[in-house]
Amino acid sequence: MQTVNKLRHKLTIACGVVLVGFSSVSIAQQAPVLCAGYERPKTQLLGERAGKKLNKAFEAYNEELVEEAIAMLYEIEAKEEFDRASVDKFLGQLLASQDGKSAESLKYLKRSVEKKILNDGDHASITKAVGDLSLNEDQPREAIKWYQAWIDFTCKEDPNVYLRMAKSYLDLQEYDKVIGPADDAIRTFETPNKNAYALKVSAYYENKDVKNAIKVVEVAVQLFPDDKAWWNRLGMFYLLEERYEDALAIFDLSYKQGFLTKKNELNTLSQLYSTNDAPIKAAKLQSKYMKSGVIEKTESALANVAGLYSRAKEFKTAAGYYAQAAAVESNPEYMQKEGEMLLTAEDYKGAIRALEKAIANNVEQAGRVNYSLMEAYFYTGNFRKAFEYNQLAKKDSSLRRNAIAWEPYIKEKAKNRGINI
Repeated sequence: MQTVNKLRHKLTIACGVVLVGFSSVSIAQQAPVLCAGYERPKTQLLGERAGKKLNKAFEAYNEELVEEAIAMLYEIEAKEEFDRASVDKFLGQLLASQDGKSAESLKYLKRSVEKKILNDGDHASITKAVGDLSLNEDQPREAIKWYQAWIDFTCKEDPNVYLRMAKSYLDLQEYDKVIGPADDAIRTFETPNKNAYALKVSAYYENKDVKNAIKVVEVAVQLFPDDKAWWNRLGMFYLLEERYEDALAIFDLSYKQGFLTKKNELNTLSQLYSTNDAPIKAAKLQSKYMKSGVIEKTESALANVAGLYSRAKEFKTAAGYYAQAAAVESNPEYMQKEGEMLLTAEDYKGAIRALEKAIANNVEQAGRVNYSLMEAYFYTGNFRKAFEYNQLAKKDSSLRRNAIAWEPYIKEKAKNRGINI
């Protein structure tokens, strides 16, 4: 059986589970049964005729003639149960290594372990492999059944088996059942496993249990502090729960660690700064990433930054961004806002230029712009122009009373300067 020994551990399936090569002797040391009181059955031996044919198939496999080995196995007519199970096991293993043969492989491997006829090690390893193949074939219910059969047979714990059971329940949308095996996986992995925590989070989230999802992510952030996905996920969950201060703290810390690099992430942080009374931080963040090109300089984005600078009472800077927004599509509304910001910043000449440009472009709130021009001209000492715009502003019913109040004041200042209006 030297050929047989050479094949041990050679065959693998896509999930990474080692499929042990055919053997007529027990390999229980590799996959021991740990059940209390379990007595290992008597070792089974191949029949002579089936054994010779299997040996030829192994020799072909050793010479890398896999298709020829498969053809030989198809032709074996094994009458004894152990012989049949052994042929099915080896054939299933070889088919698993072939593209497009996974479903057929599964058929033979299932048949080889449907009855407990193989030796303990083979039965255990193939039972687990059937679970893996079932999962690969998008048969999560079958996968769970075979993983549980492996657990029941071996009385062993394998964190990867628990993990795949949790994944199978998630695929079946049986979210409550994900938590148990996910917790078992967390408990039995020697080092923390991200996937186990991710499965729990997904299950809680899909069950609309955000509070418990947050508890899991809070642990994961501590276990995997260098993984930005966990930080961002925690911030988003805090947002869902309207825990805005907590969300800001997490996103701010993520930013300082260099974890926020995408436009939507930076916009979220900016919004959190804004809603938590830090508009200047929001404005500076947006400005920085506009300059770097991460955030596109669209009309709305530029106007948003302008609004943030305005809230922060940085009126000159706000005016500059409104001017950029206005330039994108010659929007007179932003020309008006630019002028109003400059007026507030006491840059009266700049305000006049922007406001008159807004009028020339048919701004919708012409009355309001006329009123602002009245003020700007007044403070530059041009009382004749101030009076002209005062008369225009009076035509707007919503501004008429205020404009009338200004009229005598403008006339008095003009008279004192010897200006006839």
